[in-house]
Amino acid sequence: MAISSFLSFFFLLICFKLSHTQSVPAAYMFGDSLIDVGNNNYFTTIIKANFPYNGHDYPGGKPTGRFSNGKNTADFLAEKLGIPTPPPYLASKNSQFLQGVSFASGGAGIFNGTNDDLLSKAIHLSQQVQFFSIVQQNLVKQLELDGAMKQLSKSIFVVVIGSNDMINYFKSDSKLPKTKTPQQFVDEMVSTLQGQLKHLHGLGARKFVITAIGSVGCIPLLRYQSANKSNECFQQANFWANKYNQQLQSMLQDLKADQLKDINYSFIDTYNLLFDVIQNPATYGFSEVKAACCGLGRLRATVPCTPVALFCINRSSHVFWDRYHPTEAANRIIINTTFDGTNKYVFPLNVKQLIAL
Repeated sequence: MAISSFLSFFFLLICFKLSHTQSVPAAYMFGDSLIDVGNNNYFTTIIKANFPYNGHDYPGGKPTGRFSNGKNTADFLAEKLGIPTPPPYLASKNSQFLQGVSFASGGAGIFNGTNDDLLSKAIHLSQQVQFFSIVQQNLVKQLELDGAMKQLSKSIFVVVIGSNDMINYFKSDSKLPKTKTPQQFVDEMVSTLQGQLKHLHGLGARKFVITAIGSVGCIPLLRYQSANKSNECFQQANFWANKYNQQLQSMLQDLKADQLKDINYSFIDTYNLLFDVIQNPATYGFSEVKAACCGLGRLRATVPCTPVALFCINRSSHVFWDRYHPTEAANRIIINTTFDGTNKYVFPLNVKQLIAL
C-alpha cells in the first residue's frame, strides 16, 4: 500500500514537472541550414553537414546534419520551450509528430530556384509548407478537427529563411543581378514569404517566431570576396539584407492589422543583434569575428568545412563556425537574448510573451 502510494505520488510529481516545464504543445520549424537538424541527410545533395568536423561539440561528438560545431538555434529554442528538439521530417515521415517536427533544409530559400541545380538540392519553403500540410492532415485524423486546430493554435511556428536567397544574389559568380534589380529581388522575397505565411495560417498556425536575415555581408565567405581582399563586410549585401528586414517587418504588421488579425508573432532582429556582436565581440565573449573556425585559406573561407579542413581549438571564441554559419556559442546568444529579452532585438513580443498568449 505504501509502495503504491509512493508510485502514485511520484507519477503525479513527474506529470507536474512536465506540465510546468513544457510551455507549448509543439514547435514546427521551417527554414534553412541555420536550423536544419538533419533533413539534408536523407536526399542527394552536396549541401550536407553529416561529416566532420561538424558536430564536434554536439553531445556525443559526432556530426548530425547540423551546420555547426554543436547545437544550433533550433536546439536552444526547444530547450527554452521545454520540448525535445523537433526531429527532421524526412527521418520518419509517417510519425505523428505530436511535439513538432522540423522541415528546415540546408540551402533552402524563399524562392524555389535558390540552390536548385543538379548537385545543390534543398527542400525549399514551398515544399516545406506542403510537407506540413501532410502532418496537419494526420493530426486531424488523430485528434479530430477541433483538437488538431486547438493544438496548432497553441504551437509555435518558427520561420528562419531568406539568407540563401540574399547570399546567392550577391555571390561573385551570381547571374541574378542581370535579371532583377536588388529592389525587385527583395520585393519578390517579401511577397513570396507572405503567401507561405498565409498558407500556414490556413492550416492552423497562429503563433509565429520569424527571424530577420542576419548581416550576411559579414559572413566569412562574403568578406573573403571583398574588394582588394580587405576582409571587410560586404556593405551592399548588408544594405539589402537590412532593406528586406524592414519590408518584412512592415509586411508582418500589415498582416496582423488587416488580413490575419488572429496571428501573433515575435520578430527576431538577428541582423542588428549579430552586427552588435561583430562590432562589440568582447562584450559577448568573442575574440574572432572575421575568420571561420573551420575551413582552409584566407579567413578559412577559401575551402569549406570538410574533413580535410582545419578547425580552431577554442570554438567559443569565434562568431562563425564555417564560412556561412554561426558557432554554437553564437547560436546560444541569439536565443538567450531574444527568448525573454527587451524589444531591442525582438518585437512586438519576445518569445516568452508569445507562448504565454
